[in-house]
Amino acid sequence: MPIVEVTREEFYPGGAANVARNISPFSPHTHLMGRVGKDMAADRLRALLIEDKVDPAPLLVHETLPTISKARVSARQQQIVRVDREKLLPLTDAELIDVEQRVRDLAPNLDAIILEDYGKGFMTEKLMQLVAKIAAEHQLIVTVDPSPRNPLPWAGVSLVKPNRLEAFAAAGLEDHLLPGPPLENKELLEVGRVLLAKWSVASVLVTLGEHGMMLFERGKSPHHIPTRAREVFDVSGAGDTAIALLTLALATGFTLQDAADIANHASGIVVGKLGTATLTPDELLAAFS
Repeated sequence: MPIVEVTREEFYPGGAANVARNISPFSPHTHLMGRVGKDMAADRLRALLIEDKVDPAPLLVHETLPTISKARVSARQQQIVRVDREKLLPLTDAELIDVEQRVRDLAPNLDAIILEDYGKGFMTEKLMQLVAKIAAEHQLIVTVDPSPRNPLPWAGVSLVKPNRLEAFAAAGLEDHLLPGPPLENKELLEVGRVLLAKWSVASVLVTLGEHGMMLFERGKSPHHIPTRAREVFDVSGAGDTAIALLTLALATGFTLQDAADIANHASGIVVGKLGTATLTPDELLAAFS
């Protein structure tokens, strides 16, 4: 039986909270909406968010559900095991009404909304449609990081960003990991075509790990962005960084290709750090120098 001697504990906001903490160094106003329990983990999460200059006020509190937590055990810079504590329930009708009002209250002061779906019950088709409707009323950018465990129709959003595994699963195709450049991968090109049609969206950005990213836009040729990572210590949270910086760049007026390139540089920085990491504006600027 393996025995683990604990020498240090560190706590980080994860999931959608990690997306928010990737945004906050670049934006003075970052709000997080989700569902937490009435427990010590939620109290710790709020304190960490405030420390990271993220507004936790929009969080819903459930009386009986625990706050989702994941404990990673690492030794010598290698992750050994992860212990998850969670109980999954979809939003109730009352919670959905509450969320709608909170989004409506925030919307006039927003530039963009990121929908992070981890298949934990919070994101539903009704919620997605409500957010898309409110965003359209206020001309807000809406980007999505989808979950293969919770397939939803994403019509009405600006862009969907699956990783390679999620993209092939959503398209219903098998990935044979064909050799050669991504732009010559017929299976990957077919995935992009299928997802643009299936999700009825204008853009899909597929993250490809060590192969960078592939951008599919309706009516345009696919665009490949090579990886910028120099060292890879930990890929956990890289997708969070990608969707955060992509959305930030779009909200500040960058083109989609330039925004994807910025997100790619940012992801290349965080995979070189251990744990659920973020980056600073100075680190991002240095990556372009």
